[in-house]
Amino acid sequence: MFKPQYTITNKLLANIKQINSLVIELNNRHFDSVILYELEKEAREISSYASTNIEGNPLPLTVVKEILKNQPKNLRNSEQEVINYNEALEELNKGLGKALTPFNLNLILSIHKKVVLKLVPKTQLGKLRKEPVFVNNPQTGATIYWPPDAKDVKKLINDLINFTNTNRNLIDPLIIASLFHKQFVLIHPFMDGNGRTARLATKFLLANLGINTFNLFSFENYYNKNVTNYFKNVGALGNYYDLAGSINFTAWLEYFTDGIIDELFRVKKLLLEIPSNPETELKPYYKNILRIIKAKGYIADRGYAKITKRAKATRNLDFKKLIKLGLIQRKGKGRASYYQLKVSQQG
Repeated sequence: MFKPQYTITNKLLANIKQINSLVIELNNRHFDSVILYELEKEAREISSYASTNIEGNPLPLTVVKEILKNQPKNLRNSEQEVINYNEALEELNKGLGKALTPFNLNLILSIHKKVVLKLVPKTQLGKLRKEPVFVNNPQTGATIYWPPDAKDVKKLINDLINFTNTNRNLIDPLIIASLFHKQFVLIHPFMDGNGRTARLATKFLLANLGINTFNLFSFENYYNKNVTNYFKNVGALGNYYDLAGSINFTAWLEYFTDGIIDELFRVKKLLLEIPSNPETELKPYYKNILRIIKAKGYIADRGYAKITKRAKATRNLDFKKLIKLGLIQRKGKGRASYYQLKVSQQG
């Protein structure tokens, strides 16, 4: 059974208090759906860049944004990595904060499968490792950490998940998510993709436990600012079996909450700088289109014509505007065409 050792320090308490205040402040702010969509898209771009860059992906943020925008074919591994991470994050965002979404091994395996799609052999997709792995120092190449044996991985992961779910109403969700993150990395349950899977699962866990940052949050960004410091805090040196009974999570808890505070301040600053821009304000007729799509799942021009006196040419411009803003997508052709919410807007 997973029984982590840690101390509730004054710094940790202060961090948790500050995070709760920032979350309440941000959640009480209201912005136009177009603004929120753009900020969520930007957060996914930053997360996809930062989380893959932590693992050595060389692509700069500007290139990552272009890749996610244009979805090129014949992808190199570095490009596939960011596409995978973005798609996994996009899907997770649909379920963030929904209490009915269970946090279990199947969820973690599904995250891993998306993260390493087309990057590892099919036999490793969403599968716990069956072979030994080692963590090497990226500068010297020397092995610095020996994770647990493959035969113990499933039990250790299930113990961690059980601890997480059992204590969700007993321990502060920030501490639960933090403990999960580090212990997951120490178990190293997969042959590849452990860090990316850990960070995505942690984000889901934070929201699943009631910390709602409305999809604008990218704590991977903080880790990527100083990757050496991240690895120093999240990892360990030596053999897992020699360390397991003596690992103290206190320093990691402080570092983890420092990172969330840093990212929340970034989001707060971003929101405060948003100007009043007519281009990002939805007119009533745009909102009517979105309302009908959310209610029925789609809207066609003939349906829109029944609720507005706007001419056909103007109605077409309305649809084009919402497509340009990335809120809806067109399906079908000619008279059979209709409109649905864009994938990232559904759920």
